[in-house]
Amino acid sequence: MAYLNASRALRLLGAFLFLALGCLSLTGTAHAQDQNQNQSQANSVGSEGDIQLHCNDLIRITVFQEDDLITETRISKTGYITFPLLGSLHLAGKTVDQATEDIRAALDKDYIIHPQVTLTILEYAKQWVTVLGEVQKPGTVEIPPEGGLDLLGAIALAGGYTRIANPGRVTVRRQVDGKDTVINVNAKDLARDTQVKAFYVQPGDTITVAQSMF
Repeated sequence: MAYLNASRALRLLGAFLFLALGCLSLTGTAHAQDQNQNQSQANSVGSEGDIQLHCNDLIRITVFQEDDLITETRISKTGYITFPLLGSLHLAGKTVDQATEDIRAALDKDYIIHPQVTLTILEYAKQWVTVLGEVQKPGTVEIPPEGGLDLLGAIALAGGYTRIANPGRVTVRRQVDGKDTVINVNAKDLARDTQVKAFYVQPGDTITVAQSMF
């Protein structure tokens, strides 16, 4: 009888362990799935490192365990900053990640072994475009700090079209490689055709909406 009780106890213990291991396996699988889902969601969201730096942005640069290199400065109108050891650096037009890597590489080359560099935007410079012609509120329109303002959005911020506007005849004047360039855009096509690629404005653009001839 004692032998039977011991055998039964062993069988029950084995069954308990089997169930416990199964639960742990399921928990581990679920946890892994959650991690994969979270990672996928994180990858689908744009990184701050993709944000482009502009003239007059206020930035902070730190190097791990190098307090003497902590720098808070505005990017100049010509796109440069002055950084200890490295001197003058051109940052405007680069993304946060690109600028960080450039500083890291320059320090690693001649001064610090494997430096850990962090660049943070403390204050975004205000960026503007000018919208003129047949819009309700001609004048300047501010581009959001993160960028990404398209032509239709700029016109909307200027109050939209007047009654006699011709959305099919919109010109955008901008500086390209130091030269004044005029780009003709059919905003009517942008609004009605989802296959037409959005036209994104750039700081300093002057947008003019023509008057309809009818």
